[in-house]
Amino acid sequence: MAVLRTLERLALGRRDSVAGTVYGTIVVMATLAAGSKGDETQPWELATVVGVTVVVLWVAHVYAHSLAEGLEQGSRLSVDELRSVARRELAIPLAAVAPVATLGAAELGLLATQTAIWVALGLGVAALGYQGVRYAALEHLGRAGTLVSVSLNIALGLAIVALEASITH
Repeated sequence: MAVLRTLERLALGRRDSVAGTVYGTIVVMATLAAGSKGDETQPWELATVVGVTVVVLWVAHVYAHSLAEGLEQGSRLSVDELRSVARRELAIPLAAVAPVATLGAAELGLLATQTAIWVALGLGVAALGYQGVRYAALEHLGRAGTLVSVSLNIALGLAIVALEASITH
């Protein structure tokens, strides 16, 4: 049971990390779209670009939030408080785990590179849809609100997929 919860957290984030998961997913999808070079794409190179991009943005996000919280408190954050901010924002780089693993499968020859890119983008669209459901549930939005939330998230994901398609084809 603990393994399943860990895998769910890696793939979908925690209930309190909807924003970080959505942000990380969008960053990953945009990086996949921008870094893809069609048939010339090297999966390990693209996986590295995706991974480094989300880690750099996560560090910047943690830094910015730490500065803001320190200013609100009127003092520097302690190491424990900084760790807490970093943990809270961990959903951003965790959003890259499944897409990077998919690209790793392509590097190992288990998937064609273009298939891996499309699967990674599909995982992103699915994650955005799921986060839309999660957000709607957290906010008690009802059916109509859930439909709007999911639709907006998926539309954003599909816009990124369309961007990828227009760049590589």
